[in-house]
Amino acid sequence: MTETNIPVIILCGGKGTRMGDRTIPKPLVEVGDRPVLWHVMKIYAAQGFTDFILALGYRGDLIKRYFLEYDWQSRDFTLHLGNGGPAFHTPNDTADWRITFAETGLDTMTGARVRKAARYVTGDRYCVTYADGVADIDLHALLAHHQRMGRLATMTAARSFSRFGIVQTDGAGGVTGFQEKPLESHLINGGFFVFERGVAPYLDGSDDLVLEQAPFRRLAADGQLAVYEHHGFWRAMDTFKEAQELTTLWEEGAPWKIW
Repeated sequence: MTETNIPVIILCGGKGTRMGDRTIPKPLVEVGDRPVLWHVMKIYAAQGFTDFILALGYRGDLIKRYFLEYDWQSRDFTLHLGNGGPAFHTPNDTADWRITFAETGLDTMTGARVRKAARYVTGDRYCVTYADGVADIDLHALLAHHQRMGRLATMTAARSFSRFGIVQTDGAGGVTGFQEKPLESHLINGGFFVFERGVAPYLDGSDDLVLEQAPFRRLAADGQLAVYEHHGFWRAMDTFKEAQELTTLWEEGAPWKIW
């Protein structure tokens, strides 16, 4: 298996209840004129990773429909009724993506979703990411770091600054001062993981297994979790406001647009 044949599991089960629209799954919330899921997939495809496994949950049927209808929605074509399918005149801008749609359950948590989707992985290594985070990450550098570290899993960490000021207290009910939006940053889970097949025992459990809890803690305790620090652009989309902010960035040129 070559580096770019490594499949990418994308966690697509989110309901997006904080997005203000519960009629569509979170991965289909649009940034610009495309779903955020499309942006995530383009980040991988631009670097040669075009084998995707979508771990579906809430309204997975809409995600299936989006891609089943992708060609005729986005390309010019001529249709001769009664004589076969459409004859397309413009190229497919996804450049031959291979997409496996894996139903992983309505209320399944992230760890169990990865376990269920991984049944479609045939090699010894695979990538995992969320359907709502974008970055100008160098995926080949991430993979090279993973190989150098020689561990079962690698997590990408991104730098984040607090959006809120800090209230300083005396511990006895009194306020002693305020600190507006601390200048120091801290590392957070930025998604963009690389897993070896040997991660499987850490993902055993019920459908409420949260990837970011017991599996990662056990991997870390066993010395099997590496970290790759990404110092470029990174942003997660958790709210409608953040979707609007990403749309504005997209219209201005999009730091994550590496294609």
